[in-house]
Amino acid sequence: MKTLLTNATVLTLDPAIGDLTSGQVLVEDDRILTVGHDLSAEGAEVIDCGGGILIPGLINAHMHTWQTALRGVAANWTLLEYFGHVHRGLAALFTPDDIHIATRLGALNQLNCGTTTLGDWCHNNPTPAHTDAAVKGLQEAGIRALFFHGSPKPDPKPGQPHFSEIPHPRGEVERLLAGPLGDPNGRVTLGLAILGPHYSTLEVSLHDFELAKEFGLVASMHQGGGEAVSPGGWDVIEERGLLGPDINIVHGQSLDDGQLARFCAQGVTFSIAPENEMTQGHGFPITGHVRRHGGVVSLGVDLESVISGDMFSVARMALGMQRSLDNDASRREQGSIPATSTIRTREALEWITLDGARALGLEDRIGSLSPGKQADIVLLDSSLLNMQPVSDPVSSVVMQASLANVDSVMVAGEFHKRHGRLLADVEDGLRELEASGHRIYAELQKREHHEETTQ
Repeated sequence: MKTLLTNATVLTLDPAIGDLTSGQVLVEDDRILTVGHDLSAEGAEVIDCGGGILIPGLINAHMHTWQTALRGVAANWTLLEYFGHVHRGLAALFTPDDIHIATRLGALNQLNCGTTTLGDWCHNNPTPAHTDAAVKGLQEAGIRALFFHGSPKPDPKPGQPHFSEIPHPRGEVERLLAGPLGDPNGRVTLGLAILGPHYSTLEVSLHDFELAKEFGLVASMHQGGGEAVSPGGWDVIEERGLLGPDINIVHGQSLDDGQLARFCAQGVTFSIAPENEMTQGHGFPITGHVRRHGGVVSLGVDLESVISGDMFSVARMALGMQRSLDNDASRREQGSIPATSTIRTREALEWITLDGARALGLEDRIGSLSPGKQADIVLLDSSLLNMQPVSDPVSSVVMQASLANVDSVMVAGEFHKRHGRLLADVEDGLRELEASGHRIYAELQKREHHEETTQ
């Protein structure tokens, strides 16, 4: 089956092809066959893009999708409040059905917003049933995803070890690879959401790094937020030769400049959540530090319990924040703002396409509109009032585009959104999501009220 997308400005993000005016993209089955002009339409369904803009599917490199039913709940909480209310409270109230509902609807919202690939960091899976429910939700939505299998973080009960002392469960990794995530070329594949040296003992950190290496999986971990459980743990991990492109660090605050330089030189990738980091108190995003050392900057929503799931907004926030930091540094050091912007809009678009693919270990499949890659494509309607006139298509996409402009979304050659409407039926799902979220939040409030009145 072939599909020819015509009459579009094509931002390929492939340096060998560049940007095309009045360009075309030919898709065969699940892959991009060719990109160019005057392509043969023999046997293909021809779709006129109406002069819109074709871009690679956006990549949300880091999100806890299980929190979709908690939208807005954590908007006024600092990071410490979030840890207390969510990990030690709300998370324990989720059933496998709640995880399934939230993950499926959260993934569908990502497709609706133009995100075709999601780094789903699932750390509310106390049972295999919770894990399977999350995977099922992703698969039913049809999104491409790297499912980062994590572990819950409750307060231990008497006689139980703290979560920082619990190694990542090998049996679950083996079970998932032998079952629902066994196809390394599948739409949904496996990564490990490990604790890392900031949130676990050194013994656990080394076990988890080596486990990921053994199975050839990307290992992603949070870094920052309070004191490290294993001070000096990163030094040991470096000495053991466990760093590389298969290691992904989320946030990254509290790493010093020397560490960042060495990590970037070894190919470690970074997933930054600029809006949520500034909102909750992580500190300023480390975007500029990673750039300075030639590292990979990818971006993520992080928490829909706090902010919107729209990756255009995330990219603008990251770009604006780093430009602001650069401008401020120039004023202080040189007495004036820089002669020109320190970061171009094209780089910000790469953060949510090419570099997102690198962070998830999927750069050979996605991230650009290159022949041979998966046909993950988004059509933006640039004729709408918020984008006209389009003088610089890249800047228009980064600085003006929004959910309103996402006309069509294709994953692996299959449309999931057309003419501004999702093709999935979400009415029943929305009712389930509402009921799930309201029940969970009400139960938390009930418990907290009981604790207050019995103290």
